[in-house]
Amino acid sequence: MGKILVIGDSCKDVHIYGKCERMCPDAPVPVFVPTIAKENLGMAGNVYQNILSMGYEAELKTNEVIIEKKRYVQEATNHMFLRVDSGEEHIKRIKGLTAELLSQYDVIAISDYNKGFLLKKDIKFICDNHQNVFVDTKKKIGDYCKNARYIKINSIEYNNSVDYIEKNQWAFDKIIKTCGSQGCKFRDKVYTVEKVEIKDVCGAGDTFLASLCVKYQQSSDIIKSIKFANECASVVVQLKGVNTVGKI
Repeated sequence: MGKILVIGDSCKDVHIYGKCERMCPDAPVPVFVPTIAKENLGMAGNVYQNILSMGYEAELKTNEVIIEKKRYVQEATNHMFLRVDSGEEHIKRIKGLTAELLSQYDVIAISDYNKGFLLKKDIKFICDNHQNVFVDTKKKIGDYCKNARYIKINSIEYNNSVDYIEKNQWAFDKIIKTCGSQGCKFRDKVYTVEKVEIKDVCGAGDTFLASLCVKYQQSSDIIKSIKFANECASVVVQLKGVNTVGKI
């Protein structure tokens, strides 16, 4: 069994569940009463945790400063009232990135939330120095990720880069576009998912990336990997909050 290196920005995802049964008398806002809190590693940390939960070896190279995403959610309906983010302004760029480090792993998953931990030239260095790099980035797609094995982005991120993608065949060939409840699209073919009750999509993209890398490390077959990633993402969207898929 090989080892996967996850590189990217991480955070602490906090879901504070509670009740909301009345409006505030002195302002037009609901009164939220917390009842329970749930904490998880998020972003690249969630990719890493998903890989571990599937029984595979992984290591995480991420920011030291803790980014926190705190969500206030009505427990009964799973309606989110507010999200409060903190810590992003203190993120520092990655250190200790070498070709020797990268060579120790079979697959590298880049989970770039564009908070400052990875610059484009860092992603380029990783892609240029390893043959099995999977890139998931909030940055616009460009030449810097041309040597990635595959690129996983969602529909919004795809639309932000569509002009570049349409002009560069290599990008079209490598991009896996996730489309929520519609599954995902790869090289003009849609890979659908079974219809399930969706409770929370938070972290589903991280699960997709983790599952994609795990199955590819096993099989070297991107179609099998896409189908497996779809299946895993469908599991976590049926749960509240940020969750790992476990062994399926």
